[in-house]
Amino acid sequence: MSKPVKAAVLSAGSWGTAFGVVLADAGCEVTLWARRPEVAEAVNSSRTNPDYLPGVELPQNVRATTDAAEAAAGADFTILSIPSQTLRANLAEWTPLLAPDTVLVSLMKGVELGSAMRMSEVIEDVAKVGADRIAVVTGPNLAREIAARMPAAAVVACTDEEVARRLQAVCHTPYFRPYTNTDVVGCELGGAVKNVIGLAVGIADGMGLGDNAKGSLITRGLAETTRLGLAMGADPLTFSGLAGLGDLVATCSSPLSRNHTFGTNLGKGMTLEETIAVTKQTAEGVKSCESVLDLARRHGVDMPITETVVGIVHEGKSPVVAVKELMSRSAKPERH
Repeated sequence: MSKPVKAAVLSAGSWGTAFGVVLADAGCEVTLWARRPEVAEAVNSSRTNPDYLPGVELPQNVRATTDAAEAAAGADFTILSIPSQTLRANLAEWTPLLAPDTVLVSLMKGVELGSAMRMSEVIEDVAKVGADRIAVVTGPNLAREIAARMPAAAVVACTDEEVARRLQAVCHTPYFRPYTNTDVVGCELGGAVKNVIGLAVGIADGMGLGDNAKGSLITRGLAETTRLGLAMGADPLTFSGLAGLGDLVATCSSPLSRNHTFGTNLGKGMTLEETIAVTKQTAEGVKSCESVLDLARRHGVDMPITETVVGIVHEGKSPVVAVKELMSRSAKPERH
């Protein structure tokens, strides 16, 4: 009998814990790394993570530790699920602890400020491993629903198709259906940009602009994402799939979406500081909107919705003014 697959999840936040549940339900031995001792203690003693997934009972084959070395030891898959802007510093500390042949799996959906690197590029740069040992899990994956074992699909992407299939096998459960993809660029861009569009849709909802505005923002937001993806060599079909349209729709329509909720509060008139104060977890689009816009400018791609979000979130522009400016742009054929 083969030994169970070991997985280290470096984060005991909501999505890290939820994906740990998926891996455990698929038969893996899962160790969560928790930054705070009280979180690890709760996981081990009560089989719950009350700070991030209250009311969800964790499987017996999930345990937690505050020792990253203990979590990473012997792991076949090392799952990274921390705020994207903290990845470089944390991974620099963790790299010496990683098992020699572990596959590094990113659950993060962001673009690094300054470098404009995607998360897999940051992992490759810091951990000094090849792209064939780096995978990405993305798609319409709201943590709370997955932890409750509600049906969901996802994409597991790696440039090495065999590695993608291995990861697919260890996270496939009756309620979580992963599909493989080798277009890592497209999958990561879909995940990062949808957070920005989620903010835009949330702002529109907060302003009471209606469902026509929401539908328009989702559709034109997908067009922006696809333009950027094409400029960066992604497969355009990726954006009509789970990593593109699927993730975008879930983020823009669910009250469980952190980015949509953050945008809604801004649209209702709250300041950035007030919105941050009432937001318990990281809304990746708040910082990544700047790096996504930076990436677009480096590739000569026009992304007006992203530019509008940056103006509202970081430049103090009134949402009312920003919407008028967006709507008054020159008319053009839809295909452009």
